[in-house]
Amino acid sequence: MASLSIDRRDRCHRDDIRAFTVGVEEEFVLVDPATGRPSLTNTTVAAAETGTALQLELSQCQIETCTPVCASIEAVHREVRRARIAVIDAAARSGSFPLAVGVPIWGPPAGSITGTPRYQRIARYFGAPADQVTCGCHVHVCVPDRDLAVQVSNHLRRWLPALLALTANSPIAEGIDTGHASWRHIMWARWPSSGPPPYFRSAAHYDDIVARLARDGQILDPAMVYWDIRLSAHLPTIEVRISDVPATAEETALLASLVRGLVITSVAAIGRGHFAVPIPRSRLRSACRSAARDGLCGTRLATAVPGRRDGRHALARLLCHVRPALEESGDYAFTRDALAAVLTSGNGAVRQRRALLAGGPANVIDVLSRLTAEGGAADDFQRGKVTRPAGHERTGG
Repeated sequence: MASLSIDRRDRCHRDDIRAFTVGVEEEFVLVDPATGRPSLTNTTVAAAETGTALQLELSQCQIETCTPVCASIEAVHREVRRARIAVIDAAARSGSFPLAVGVPIWGPPAGSITGTPRYQRIARYFGAPADQVTCGCHVHVCVPDRDLAVQVSNHLRRWLPALLALTANSPIAEGIDTGHASWRHIMWARWPSSGPPPYFRSAAHYDDIVARLARDGQILDPAMVYWDIRLSAHLPTIEVRISDVPATAEETALLASLVRGLVITSVAAIGRGHFAVPIPRSRLRSACRSAARDGLCGTRLATAVPGRRDGRHALARLLCHVRPALEESGDYAFTRDALAAVLTSGNGAVRQRRALLAGGPANVIDVLSRLTAEGGAADDFQRGKVTRPAGHERTGG
């Protein structure tokens, strides 16, 4: 796989591209449909669904869906939509509704930790950070060689701010605008193992750092490695975790397409002997904080290239960077048009702020409910065809 080449002079076969399988995890906040307040019902919701595996999360008002392994972005889009329908149906049987939002509009009571032994242990050890409720989207891409995977991680680090700006979906907490497009990113930084990953020399270097975190009491187990990019502890994948859970299934498919394109492009570059520039973590942290604050709308998004760039410019550069891989996989037209739709209509943060101005927190919850469930028939996933939320003109979304 390391010899893969996808530049325009030496294209790889589409079968090689499809070896980069993808899986997506989405986290949701469960709310009372009448009040929009968190509903502490995740164990009941998980038990109510028999066709799709639902995972418990740290707070009782959180639930997670996981797609099967997918060989195409079309399949990712279909499976994300299917999982959202499943969790909506399961929640309805328990009198709640899942919202695709990075942080809840209203927080749950303190101490609402899921009652599993592991989560209770985390809460006792880390205290206040365990009480926060944050919902992300994690994209897994198959890279079975761990030494290759850490080199891919090094290449992906520079694009973390752009991916965060694209998916920012948590500007409102406790009913007010926080001043950040992704308040989730700011809250998540309270965990000692969060943030951009280090620059790794090898898989052994990666393992040494994880072991040091455990020795120092910064993590209780490998699953608490909360870097924005990490090697899965139990799957042959690299996992990109920087993103808020996107507002719509289509935006999640867009994120998965860009992440897979980055992985494929990085593997090709490594095969040609091109290794990533070791950007300091402090610089990446600063860039990600700027992206969390400004989202798509700011002008202060730092990147790996000297100078100041806004989110739109960074995303245009990202699309150009992965275009050869996306053209080979057949995903370029969808990705281009889905990205254009987000830049035109706004991501979750933009829509939430418009809804807040138009009708307060209750209107935000109404808009998020619609966006979470939005999506046409699976056959509507066609090259160059993207969907728009019905009624977005009325709500400002």
